[in-house]
Amino acid sequence: MGARDDALTSIEICAGAGGQAIGLHQAGFKHLALVEIDQYAAATLRRNIARREGWEFERDFCDVIEGDVNDFKPMVQLEKPVKFLDGRQLRPKELDLLAGGVPCPPFSHAGKQLGKDDERDLFPQMLHLVDELLPRAVMIENVRGIKDEKFSEYREWVQARLEGGMATDPVTGVRQMYDGAGYKVCGWRVLEASNYGVPQLRPRAILVAIRADVLNGQTFEWPVPNAQVTTVGEALEETMEKRYRPFIDAGGELGDQARKALEKWRGEANGIAPTLVGGSKKHGGADLGPSRAKAAWAKLGVNALGVANAPEDMTAKNSADRDLFRNGPMLTVTQAAIIQGFPPEWDFVGDPSESKRLPGKTAQYRQVGNAFPPPVARVVGTAIAKVLRGARPGAEPATD
Repeated sequence: MGARDDALTSIEICAGAGGQAIGLHQAGFKHLALVEIDQYAAATLRRNIARREGWEFERDFCDVIEGDVNDFKPMVQLEKPVKFLDGRQLRPKELDLLAGGVPCPPFSHAGKQLGKDDERDLFPQMLHLVDELLPRAVMIENVRGIKDEKFSEYREWVQARLEGGMATDPVTGVRQMYDGAGYKVCGWRVLEASNYGVPQLRPRAILVAIRADVLNGQTFEWPVPNAQVTTVGEALEETMEKRYRPFIDAGGELGDQARKALEKWRGEANGIAPTLVGGSKKHGGADLGPSRAKAAWAKLGVNALGVANAPEDMTAKNSADRDLFRNGPMLTVTQAAIIQGFPPEWDFVGDPSESKRLPGKTAQYRQVGNAFPPPVARVVGTAIAKVLRGARPGAEPATD
């Protein structure tokens, strides 16, 4: 890899619209592949990588692979990374980080919690990729439900597959000794997103494992929560003012109504948002969650019964009353993404065709609602990067 040997490389499965990818990118990782089955989310990744400043490495060397992760063959399938790897395919033990936000329905409190019996459980495939790639570190993200007691045996199996030990095979039910893949599991922690600058209550379960020969006496330190939280009002002030400003500047009765509506929202949006949900493709359009969540949003001055049109589309669709004035403002896709911790410039594709601007509001919002908050990925990624850099020859080891 020559002059690029200092890069921390990563591959991410179940990448979605880029929440984890953004956070790991901010932590210093360079992506070699982002694997995502949803066509709209994959198009979002391609669009932003092609346009965003700072993503030059990914433009040159990262494959966005649209397809089933069960069919992903990282040792033979990569194309752009071959240029980074001096004309060859990836080799075992060469990748720095394998990460993935594997699907949460098998363990979500909002679902049936079928765990291993859910066809969407991709932990086995993640572990297969670990065995194949032997990356220096592994990061797996899921909902906090996986930490429930009913899944303790399943967690024990995942840990045994990584570092060895006795566990029950989730398919056969046979208890056996596993050799492991040579890793030390540094913990399976539930991190609350609101503790890391995200204006939302969003607990996520994070597993971090580091190859034992890389850890080699170093200490992995979990991120420390921020002293202060960010409120919905603080996060959305600029974008909400921008939405109301044309009506305020127009003056008259509508201008006065807009000014009062904005001030009312400012007075109420002084808390943390409930958890955004992406919803299922099988059900309806986009809204901000179940009844309890809608009630919590109402206390923050937000109408959660739907998602607003982008400001530039509001006039054409004659939706100002619905979007801004009826029972408080609805959030735009961009504002929902800010609540999730995305940078404001990250945009979401509702249709992969570049001949259309950014259609498909429901598809866009689902990508936001299903995402892993970038700030949480960033702080965990930073902690992993510290250990990986500390393992390099001549580096100071990461210790307490």
